[in-house]
Amino acid sequence: MSMGAYDEDEHERREHQASRVDADFDDERTIYHGQVEYDAGDSTDELLNKFEEIKSD
Repeated sequence: MSMGAYDEDEHERREHQASRVDADFDDERTIYHGQVEYDAGDSTDELLNKFEEIKSD
């Protein structure tokens, strides 16, 4: 069989494999409890000043 030739058996195997549905997974949502904290960091003016300082170097 040449490269790129149509293989009906392979097509049917892939079609059969793609048509199966895997329903063995847990479909329940995971619920997380806790808190998220973040540091807002420097003010915009301070960040712009740092940027200008870096840019001038």
